[in-house]
Amino acid sequence: MTTLVKWAPFQDFDTVERRMRRVLEDFGVAPAPLPAADMYETEAELVVELDVPGYQERELALEVSDHTLTIRGERKEEKEKNDKTFYLHERLERHFERAFTLPPEADAEHIEATFKTGVLAVHVPKIQQAKPRTIAIKA
Repeated sequence: MTTLVKWAPFQDFDTVERRMRRVLEDFGVAPAPLPAADMYETEAELVVELDVPGYQERELALEVSDHTLTIRGERKEEKEKNDKTFYLHERLERHFERAFTLPPEADAEHIEATFKTGVLAVHVPKIQQAKPRTIAIKA
C-alpha cells in the first residue's frame, strides 16, 4: 500500500540551511544564528518582538538612530569546557545584533520596551498625522 506524504517545501529549506551551516562550521565561517523576530503594526503603534531565551534584561541594549532600531545582546563571558564536541549548535551565541528600519511615522522619542519570559517587546508609537479638514470659503 502506498502512503501519501504532504510535501512541505519550507521543511526542506530548513534541512538544507542546517546542512550548509554544518559545512560552514567545519571551515569556521558559519554565521551566528540570530534571534527570531516578529514585527507588526497596529493602528497606534509598531511592535517588534524578539525571542532571546537565556538572556537577562541587563544583557540587552536598544538604540534608535536615523529611523533604525538596533537591538544588541551580550552575555557575560562564561567558562566553557573545551572538551565539547558539538553535533548540533543552534543556540544563540554570546553576542548578537539585529537592526530594524522604522517607518517615517514612528515616534522614536517615546519608544517603550518590556522583557518577559525570554521575549523582548519593543513598542514604537506612531506620530499622529494631521487629518485634512474642510475650509469654508467666505465671499
